[in-house]
Amino acid sequence: MKRADFLVEIGTEELPPKSLLALAEAFRDGVAARLDAAGLTHGAALAYATPRRLAVLVRRLLDQQPEQRLERRGPPVSAAFDAAGKPTRAATSFAESCGVAVADLSRITEPKGQFLFCKVTRAGAQASALLPGIIQSALDALPIARRMRWGAGTAQFVRPVHWVVVLHGDDVVPCELFGIPAGRMTRGHRFHSPKPIALRSPGVYLASLERRGHVLADFETRRERIRTGAAAAAEAEGGTAMMDPAVLDEVTALTEWPVAIAGRYEPRFLELPPEVLVATLQDHQRYFPVRSADGALLPLFVAVANIESRDPAQVRAGNERVVRPRLADAAFFYAADRKATLESRRGALAAVTFQAKLGSLADKSARITELAGQIARTARKDPNSAQRAAELAKCDLLTAMVGEFPELQGVMGRYYALHDGESGLVAEALAEQYLPRFAGDALPATDAGLALAVADKLDTLVGIFAIGQKPTGAKDPYGLRRAALGVLRILIETGVSLDLRELIRIALDSVRADVMRLQGTVTFSATEKASVPTLSDALPDEIYDYMMERLRAWYLESAAGLTTEMFDAILDTRPASPLDFDDRLRALEAFLKLPDAASLTAANKRIANILRKAGEQPSPRVDASLLSDPNEIALATALEGLRQDVERLVTARRYAEALTRLAALRPAVDAFFDHVLVMAEDVRIRANRLALLAALQRLFLHMANLSRLPG
Repeated sequence: MKRADFLVEIGTEELPPKSLLALAEAFRDGVAARLDAAGLTHGAALAYATPRRLAVLVRRLLDQQPEQRLERRGPPVSAAFDAAGKPTRAATSFAESCGVAVADLSRITEPKGQFLFCKVTRAGAQASALLPGIIQSALDALPIARRMRWGAGTAQFVRPVHWVVVLHGDDVVPCELFGIPAGRMTRGHRFHSPKPIALRSPGVYLASLERRGHVLADFETRRERIRTGAAAAAEAEGGTAMMDPAVLDEVTALTEWPVAIAGRYEPRFLELPPEVLVATLQDHQRYFPVRSADGALLPLFVAVANIESRDPAQVRAGNERVVRPRLADAAFFYAADRKATLESRRGALAAVTFQAKLGSLADKSARITELAGQIARTARKDPNSAQRAAELAKCDLLTAMVGEFPELQGVMGRYYALHDGESGLVAEALAEQYLPRFAGDALPATDAGLALAVADKLDTLVGIFAIGQKPTGAKDPYGLRRAALGVLRILIETGVSLDLRELIRIALDSVRADVMRLQGTVTFSATEKASVPTLSDALPDEIYDYMMERLRAWYLESAAGLTTEMFDAILDTRPASPLDFDDRLRALEAFLKLPDAASLTAANKRIANILRKAGEQPSPRVDASLLSDPNEIALATALEGLRQDVERLVTARRYAEALTRLAALRPAVDAFFDHVLVMAEDVRIRANRLALLAALQRLFLHMANLSRLPG
């Protein structure tokens, strides 16, 4: 058996830039996994991707499977042959499944009798015979949301396919993909190298495309060229290029032969908020803004062309022509928007629907104004700034600037509020209301911003649950998962202790009032009426549980050492405050590192099992007169000696100290279980011992349900 490099390249029309890297990596992983499953050992598997191709290069791929040794036991001999000694259907079916004749089967004797047995050695299949199916299977498994057809054929892919390369060593692997025969002819840059390029072998793939095709097929190499080129172009103009990683990846996915070119725009546009300039240049044009040493934006940008022009000045001028009207539009919007105050736009919110069954943006604003004030008061913060910010929170959605740049909602509200003379606290809260926007994003830094952000997210979450449109599977059109985690992160990471279930109830009361009002004043179709559910008493718990599951996922992803059993141990106590939940979880984590933790955890599990099997409700009090065994007396005494101290620590939320104190019970607990029969024949003694165990369990349940932990 021999080894040789293997290459598959799928040449397409321009692929979606935001999913290019994910497609390339999934294709590589899919091919490698299927090669492994087929027993075709190999070296490194490498992914390559440009706007017009997905490719996988596998080093030193075996050209044939190893020998296949098959050993299988078949039916009993008594069932394999009839009275005349002829093979039955059981024998022939077994032989067929093994690929041999009945006569080639042997027999094996076991304690249960004699059985037919197959032991064969087969030559492994040639890689050339297996590779077409492996490639097709990997392509079929790519994460493509919607596949398209083209031409008169039936093939489907993310974009139309124009060429296919499949090489193993110097040989073309005979196959057909997407109705196109595989070959060795790849294609270079659309303009620099329009003619096909022959590949002698997989090993020359990268070099041939770069030297003859003006294509950098390796994504990382291309990204680094863009990064260094943009940095150099900005530095030559006296600035530093601002390269957002996501935009850098997208520009990399849009080019095959990137060339960085610096351009300019009129300094007057620097009067616009910097976020507007960045949104125009970066998000809309995929240019890199340029800033000075002090961080201020310069009237410069770096564009990345997908061609090495003989006249770079023309390319620069073209990019400058494109960006100038975009910036002029933004300047016009900014000037026009400031002619009307945010306050003057509040009335128009009633004409904009937030959600048909939840009312208008005016309805939502009224709900979050009430809730934000309640949050601020409960947290002992100024409710006036929070409520004023909530009143104005959605007004910038009606401005021309946010209509053109939706990603600037909240940000523009801040600028317009300051222009209108609103307080700095209100203005900052408007900018912070959507935080955090994504995992790891910043949190609100002001009290008013915190109250508004929590109120806005909770209103959306509770409202959508109330009308029966909670997320299902991967579908989450209202971003409820993000909203739930945003509320939890804000309350935990900023150290604000609020009763989450009470906030859910308050928000639900406001939503219930609007839903009932809308049902009475808005004409719904029969289908729409049927889809507006009755708001049950169980809904607050359902919303709380949904948020707790988001919290579970966050902890398991971000906190090393925390387990789902630890989370469940805290969840069983139903903490009202997310911050309290976090305090308990951190305390439990510290407790489990103590030498006595394992024994007490096992004891709690044993107590839970005993109480469950007893089938009776233990008395809330232990009768000291019924304690007779020295070990149960010792446990009861130790328990009573700790009870008040532990309850005081729990009230003060000093959970780690409380659990450390409880760890001192281990000797008494161990001795109790070693020497005391809980289920005594005397009914009164048995009931009293169950009451003692229940008292011990209740003391631990102040912090966590240790019976949920393994061990």
